[in-house]
Amino acid sequence: MRIEVRSPTLPESVSEATLLSWHKHAGENVTRDENLVDIETEKVVLEVPAPQDGVLQQVLKRDGDVIGSNEPIAIIETEAPVDVAPTPDSRVAELQRPAETAPSHETEAILSPAVRRLLAEHDLEANQIPATGKGGRLLKEDVLNYLRPRQALTPVSQPTAPAETAPAPAPVPSTELAAHIEDGGVRRVPMTRLRATIAERLLQAQHSAALLTTFNEVNMQAVMDLRLKYRERFEKEHGVRLGFMSFFVRASVQALKQFPVVNASVDGKDVVYHDYYNIGIAVAGSRGLVVPVLRDSDRLSFAQIEAQITEFGTKASDGNLAMEELTGGTFTITNGGVFGSLLSTPLVNPPQSAILGMHKIQQRPVAEDKEVRIRPIMYLALTYDHRIIDGREAVQFLVTIKDALEDPARLLLQV
Repeated sequence: MRIEVRSPTLPESVSEATLLSWHKHAGENVTRDENLVDIETEKVVLEVPAPQDGVLQQVLKRDGDVIGSNEPIAIIETEAPVDVAPTPDSRVAELQRPAETAPSHETEAILSPAVRRLLAEHDLEANQIPATGKGGRLLKEDVLNYLRPRQALTPVSQPTAPAETAPAPAPVPSTELAAHIEDGGVRRVPMTRLRATIAERLLQAQHSAALLTTFNEVNMQAVMDLRLKYRERFEKEHGVRLGFMSFFVRASVQALKQFPVVNASVDGKDVVYHDYYNIGIAVAGSRGLVVPVLRDSDRLSFAQIEAQITEFGTKASDGNLAMEELTGGTFTITNGGVFGSLLSTPLVNPPQSAILGMHKIQQRPVAEDKEVRIRPIMYLALTYDHRIIDGREAVQFLVTIKDALEDPARLLLQV
């Protein structure tokens, strides 16, 4: 019986995807729920599992092809003998890459798409590399750490003056990542779909919205004292570290309730107000910046916020964020301070109308009660769409966040 393997059903906001790499080749046996191929959308990398046991008889789409939602990409024969693989026809052979030694089903099942791509690119086996992840899981960092000494030992050829009669050098072979290497050490690397989407949306934000940024500073002493006092007890009670993000999420929700237009978006000539608070948290993932969403943030406790953000960070690093975790945000928080940023003007994530930027905490002299004291100060930035948000509202919104953070008891009392 022939069964079609189809691409995943994409959400309305995602029109197409790119087929990244097949993990099975025509003629190979497959088992139900085994990952056959990785597909990259503008948000995440999706895995396509085998619907039934059988033999991968025909591959309809090759690596790099652009595909749509629910589109046939392969054929599985479920009644073919599983011990004798059928000979692939000429069309299948043309579409397939050279066969590689495939890892066992058990090993492949615990490898993230990012790890599998690195192994394939560098012709490595998972069992060659020491794994440091939980339960012996191989992480992306393990592969990168394994590659560093090998790359350092790779000899670099010195340029020599060619003889007058010497033939022109042969062109450098192209790879999946680099089209070619030009003279002078210039590499041409095609954008991933995620990077291309980020670029498109950043331009969209600048061209289609009237963006303006307002700044303020917040004294983080009260929050730091509270964290220091309850950090160990909080972690013991909830099994998660008490960070700064939960304070900023709660402060943002409180400010959004007072200024609902900051939580709104523009749709043509209409302003769409959202009576829910889905806060996007910008995270640097293995493939670029992603913004997973804390849904109904107003209903989450500090512990629940911290747990979800930690989970988002792990999934982003492994490239395992689901599509539904990256859609539906109404407001975004980005923390450039973790990379050392002192001040920036973040760009709005369309179709949202505002984004809050956090920055590095530095000890600075401030005036308190007519005395100069050293306090941990963070600059805050709010970029907003001036088409629907007035400067007065934006400034007061940021001041509301500042006041809540400088007196954290207000976050609990919601005053």
